[in-house]
Amino acid sequence: MEKIRYFDHAATTYVKDEVLKEMIPYFGLNFGNPSSIYSIGRFNKRAIEHARELVAKAIGAKTKEIYFTSCGSESDNLAIKGICKANANKGNHIITSKIEHHAVLNSCKTLEKEGYSVTYINVDKFGKIDLEELKRSIRKDTVLITIMTANNEIGTIQPIEEIAEIAKKHGVYFHTDAVQAIGNVKINVEEQKIDALSLSAHKFYGPKGVRSVVYKTWS
Repeated sequence: MEKIRYFDHAATTYVKDEVLKEMIPYFGLNFGNPSSIYSIGRFNKRAIEHARELVAKAIGAKTKEIYFTSCGSESDNLAIKGICKANANKGNHIITSKIEHHAVLNSCKTLEKEGYSVTYINVDKFGKIDLEELKRSIRKDTVLITIMTANNEIGTIQPIEEIAEIAKKHGVYFHTDAVQAIGNVKINVEEQKIDALSLSAHKFYGPKGVRSVVYKTWS
């Protein structure tokens, strides 16, 4: 049989042995609905909460700030639309870049159809946004800035800390799609002043279909 060499870990990774070992019981004996009140359900509920604690610890968040979703697109959707809808009284303007993942761009386009205004800022030849253009794009009705941490096509890493500082200075929420960055660059939502962050387990040796969105602040 021909040996296969895999060079696309940026797209997805295999499930590591230690992760698979942890997961196997939940494919068999521990099958209970975690929302149920009987023992096998309560056991699985505790397992989920433990996983929530581990995710929070890994990225410098609080346990109550971690929400599990089924995919990266759902995570981005929940963050972007959730923040905008929850803060509709503060404005209806969003800032993003032209090279975001479609999960972000399509969320913004959907909100445009609902009356939101979206500014799509440019990037340079290396895929980086211009912080000065970002500052100029902020308006009195800007409620959200959503810029990915690392680009999924060319790998460009954006200046997340600087973007977060700009957002905070203007009282604007900051969301970052960190799906491509998680497991490769340091992420600490507290230190980096990130309000909402999307991540995906399958990018760093976890199972597919397990994504999270982190909310630091809502209002």
